[in-house]
Amino acid sequence: MDKETIYTDMAPEPIGPYSQAVKISSGNNSLFYTSGQIAIDPKTAVFLNGDVREQTRQVLENVKAILNNAGSGLDKVIKTTVFLRTMDDFTAMNEVYAEYFGASKPARSTVAVSGLPKDALVEIETIAYL
Repeated sequence: MDKETIYTDMAPEPIGPYSQAVKISSGNNSLFYTSGQIAIDPKTAVFLNGDVREQTRQVLENVKAILNNAGSGLDKVIKTTVFLRTMDDFTAMNEVYAEYFGASKPARSTVAVSGLPKDALVEIETIAYL
């Protein structure tokens, strides 16, 4: 089994001691694990302090950039975990989420948490294949 760190400048720099994603390969099979992404604009490194719809859109653009750089994509995501600061934002987040995943519909867990980095409203991590 091989482990490879994934990095692209099309997604935000990690704000701590972690990788944007890690690829695990065994033979012809590969899985990608993205770190939780929040709404940081990779061009400016500025946190998008918008509503949950705007933040979800930026988060999923960041995830998409990381996966595409690794040779995968949103259509190959098999599991997501969504962290929301409040379940009051569930419907709005879900509307944007559906735009990105459409018919592929990965398995998902959504949990409310007491806080996220930079006071984000949403954070999303994924597991995808190649």
